Amino acid sequence: MLKTVSLTPVAKNIICEKHTEYPNAGVYTTLESSGSYLCRQCGIALFRAKHKFHSGCGWPSFDNSIPNTVLELPDDSDGRRVEILCQRCNAHLGHIFHGEQMTALNTRHCVNSLALDFVSSVDVVDSEEIILGAGCFWGVEYLLQNLIGVLKTEVGYSGGVTHNSTYKDICGQMTHHVEVIRIVYDPSVISYEQVIKYFFEIHDFTQIDGQGPDLGEQYLSTIFYYNLEQYQIAQQIIEQLEQLGYNPITSLRKATVFWLAEDYHQSYYTNNREQPYCHRHKKIF
Repeated sequence: MLKTVSLTPVAKNIICEKHTEYPNAGVYTTLESSGSYLCRQCGIALFRAKHKFHSGCGWPSFDNSIPNTVLELPDDSDGRRVEILCQRCNAHLGHIFHGEQMTALNTRHCVNSLALDFVSSVDVVDSEEIILGAGCFWGVEYLLQNLIGVLKTEVGYSGGVTHNSTYKDICGQMTHHVEVIRIVYDPSVISYEQVIKYFFEIHDFTQIDGQGPDLGEQYLSTIFYYNLEQYQIAQQIIEQLEQLGYNPITSLRKATVFWLAEDYHQSYYTNNREQPYCHRHKKIF
């Protein structure tokens, strides 16, 4: 599944137009955690953290990749360097260098952080993605982080008409964004259908003006779908809820740019050792 439509213009310039991040600007340049690095565009696992090393170049560096995931081609822009791309979706990753004597493998994959997603799983092979709105994103993320099979969560804004909007802008209800959570999950562990059913079980999908005490269009129940399959599964689940006697007001909208929210919003309840005030899990299915 390609996720190009949810990329910010900056990420799209790198992944699709082969631009390069400024040195030392990427979030993964100095990260030293166990896990895996996925292609931001299609979700396949490309690198294991055990092969990451500090090269001093200003970009994440790996001396090896997962077999049969990274493609090497001559760089058309200068005719000297070797470009590396995701073998499945052709996303531009960066460049590869040999002979620098930095590691025993004598190889450096120099990769843009914006071309990657880091997850803590050390053996994930592939991933898929969902973008959901269910009220204040603090509580939604808290509950979804504990769902087995979820690899990564981020909170942010989608569906609006402006770029790089702040939380203050969103609360002003002039940008028409929805507070959302971006969920990267392992389809070999949990399915899209299971995640969507859980989504309906952790919020009031019948409330027409927000979620709990949080009122406004930024808090409306929304599923942003990437393709026809996701749309059809979500629609079928809504129909199941109707058959159970509920009146879902959840809207289904095509995925748009996901704008990452400010740092202090990420994993808010976990970082502040608090509990959600308007979200809880209630078994329905």
